[in-house]
Amino acid sequence: MSRVGKNPVIVPSGVDVAVEGQHVTAKGKLGELSVTLAGNVSISKEDDKVWVKPRDETKAARQMWGTARSLISSLVTGVADGFQARLEINGVGYRAQVQGKDLVLQLGFSQEIRYPIPQGIAIKCEKPTSIEISGADKRQVGQVAAEIRNFRRPEPYKGKGVKHEKEILVRKEGKKK
Repeated sequence: MSRVGKNPVIVPSGVDVAVEGQHVTAKGKLGELSVTLAGNVSISKEDDKVWVKPRDETKAARQMWGTARSLISSLVTGVADGFQARLEINGVGYRAQVQGKDLVLQLGFSQEIRYPIPQGIAIKCEKPTSIEISGADKRQVGQVAAEIRNFRRPEPYKGKGVKHEKEILVRKEGKKK
């Protein structure tokens, strides 16, 4: 039995959820998101709750039960509050800034990196060494954060590079004399 799938998704005020067969659409103050779920689960809406149940007792239906509930929960949370990811930049001369619709990164390469900000994503650089990525779609926010981090991953000796704010780096010991 799915522990996640047993609980309903509670829809907060200001969010409208529409269920049409396997297609779920959520509208809120941050926009509109939709997802099409697998046919192994049935979705029903009662008042301000969305329930997900497996259609039968097969292994695939039980696997998709919790997954479908999590996807619907991410839709509702995204259009109501949004998601955010924070990145830190460590290194001498490493910095970031937003110029128009581009994020400009200087990460120790001979040229600066210009990253076009995707539609539906907002990027802020309050300090030159911190980047805040926010948006309604959880998957897209995480993907943008991963792409920016991959420009210069943190190295294990000095920790220089782009890392998530709460990421813990395992440091290596340098040369010994």
